[in-house]
Amino acid sequence: MSTRTLSELAAAIGAVLDGDGARSVSGLAGLAEAGPQDVSFLANPRYRAQLETTRAAGVLVASELRTERRDVALLRCKDPNRSWTDVIRLFTPAPRAAAPGVHPSSVVEAGARIDPSASIGPQCHVGAGAVIGARSVLRGQVWIGPDVRLGEDCDVHPRAVIHERVVLGARCIVHPGAVIGSDGFGFEPTARGWIKIPQCGTVVVEDDVDIGANACIDRARFGATRIGRGCKLDNLVHIAHNCVLGPGSLLVAQAGLAGSARLGKGVVLGGQVGVAGHVEIGDGARVSGQSGVYGDIDGGRDYQGTPARPRAEWLRMLAYMSRGARSAQSARQAEPPARARGLGSEDA
Repeated sequence: MSTRTLSELAAAIGAVLDGDGARSVSGLAGLAEAGPQDVSFLANPRYRAQLETTRAAGVLVASELRTERRDVALLRCKDPNRSWTDVIRLFTPAPRAAAPGVHPSSVVEAGARIDPSASIGPQCHVGAGAVIGARSVLRGQVWIGPDVRLGEDCDVHPRAVIHERVVLGARCIVHPGAVIGSDGFGFEPTARGWIKIPQCGTVVVEDDVDIGANACIDRARFGATRIGRGCKLDNLVHIAHNCVLGPGSLLVAQAGLAGSARLGKGVVLGGQVGVAGHVEIGDGARVSGQSGVYGDIDGGRDYQGTPARPRAEWLRMLAYMSRGARSAQSARQAEPPARARGLGSEDA
């Protein structure tokens, strides 16, 4: 990791320096763990007290923050959280570029087309008719099915599986263990038991999509399951057959969509949110973790609970239920026991 003075750091991220800019820093750390050679940041007010005890040489803070400490340099920013991301980039070395070519242990079937600038790591499989775009990288032990199309500058990590006929746009990242294009979950009940419904569609992933570790995106029963441009999927997210995610949507860990659910542009689903089949969520809606969305909801609002309701309404309901529970408990405590009321054992 490189070394920079606090003055250099402030200039690089557009911060206003308040303190000794000649001090050098070579590490990044949280407020509680930082030492004299580290820079840290304060974005969440709940950690405000740690600013008074941190040993960091410098701390990124909001422009208006005030403190009595004079031994810690403050780098005042409009948005400390975003500026901290810039600091991380400054101190993190660029990843080593993968060497172009196909590793000898990999299998490339006849008819596959791999751009000369692409890199196919060890023990990969590239199916017949697949296309791997310029500068894309398969890190190792990646399975690419027949007729898959992978755009330029994609980065596919070990043990990811991309099934036949799936299309990925440019600059997509697929993290370890993700599976794209496995059969949608479709079975028909009969007198002989469950009969599998053919899933003959595909998955289309547009440009600049990030797919987390062990995420699963099912192929459509017909047509395409579609992940819009710039979507970000966390680890263990599940997208069922024929779902559509609008551009820029973000799904946090263990969120799951049932078949044919549709998300508008810029939708955010917190961790473990469940969305029922054929539900539509409007542009810019934000759903808190562990909520359940069973019906269509409008865009541009915050939702919470099961079934998901506008967040203010849900909090009012919780308050009413809490007051009702306290009233019931108080009534039970105030009621005399059965014997005190003169009831015999049989009456009681």
